Amino acid sequence: MSNVLTTENIRLNETINSKEEAVREVGGILLSQGYVEEAYIDTMMEREEITSTYMGNYLAIPHGTEAAKKSVKETGIAIITAPEGVDFGDGNIVKLIIGIAGKGNEHLDILSKIAIVCSEEENIDRILNAPSKEEIINIFNEVE
Repeated sequence: MSNVLTTENIRLNETINSKEEAVREVGGILLSQGYVEEAYIDTMMEREEITSTYMGNYLAIPHGTEAAKKSVKETGIAIITAPEGVDFGDGNIVKLIIGIAGKGNEHLDILSKIAIVCSEEENIDRILNAPSKEEIINIFNEVE
């Protein structure tokens, strides 16, 4: 995880006003850090139309569609914490947005680590209350 999650990929305590804004913001981090081409962000929005990436425990994991693979330059993840929450539809409130772009099947390992960390509500709280970006990286590195 340490090679795909850096402090530049994390934004803390953001105010996000809509699901679309959440997806575009996290996609924008992936774009600005060189993981994806701009077209990838649109496929992230398409994915949300097909099925919500809300996972429970205040977590959403926006990612592109299968067709988006060609827009991924290298595997990366981006994290935004939004303590006030954003409605992802059907009253599902998201406070932790983790965007993923995976080259080949590399994203499966990342998803597995995210699932391990985020399955514990206590870890979600730790991430949302983390005083620094480094602390969030440390929480994810505990699984390695």
